[in-house]
Amino acid sequence: MDLKENIHIDKLPKHIAIIMDGNGRWAKQKGMLRAFGHENGTKAVRETVEASAELGVENLTLYAFSTENWNRPKLEVQTLMKLLVSSLKKEIKTLQDNNIKLSAIGNLNTLPKKVYKELHEVINSTKSNNRMTLTLALSYGSREEILNTVKEISIKVKKNIISPDKIDESIINEHLYTQNLPDVDLLIRTSGEQRISNFLLWQIAYAELYFTNILWPDFKKKHLYEAIIEYQKRERRFGKTSEQLS
Repeated sequence: MDLKENIHIDKLPKHIAIIMDGNGRWAKQKGMLRAFGHENGTKAVRETVEASAELGVENLTLYAFSTENWNRPKLEVQTLMKLLVSSLKKEIKTLQDNNIKLSAIGNLNTLPKKVYKELHEVINSTKSNNRMTLTLALSYGSREEILNTVKEISIKVKKNIISPDKIDESIINEHLYTQNLPDVDLLIRTSGEQRISNFLLWQIAYAELYFTNILWPDFKKKHLYEAIIEYQKRERRFGKTSEQLS
């Protein structure tokens, strides 16, 4: 039986976030350079994006490059940036054909000029698409995001734009990179690692966490379906009891 048939479309997560991990180990297992793993990881991105859109997932956020990733060997960072530009150019047709809007979060000003320019060209050309929002987390770190949010709100308090006693979750949400996105329902991490790695710490407060041993380049539609099926089996209580929900 096709796994897709086991998915309840009326219970889809509205926002799926994925930590795409394992490109380097995948390449090493094959005796290849890490860049080979990153290149093959783009195929998993395409398949996951298309499968999510086909199902009707409204928001998909991919952890593409963290603030910590700048500390990797210079050659690997350069390769990743070149790959990002070439991927954006290649995938614009896929985004348009599938009516997918591209967005990006993170400290985007730290990206190389060519990457920044290409990224914004694709964002602008897909801004009217409304089937699904695909968000790339680039030069992203959740602690940095929260720190910037605190600074912005503090400045507004100092200028009497915001009253301290009016600060609540909605005010914080309005100042995060993800201000236009709902909280994450399902967080997936590939490669067997079981940690969050500074990704959407505020936004995953009530997310269901799903860890798989599959290395990212091997991640297929069926693996996405498995994660969603597992998500749909879980009872999401948001602090309430099972009796209250029933």
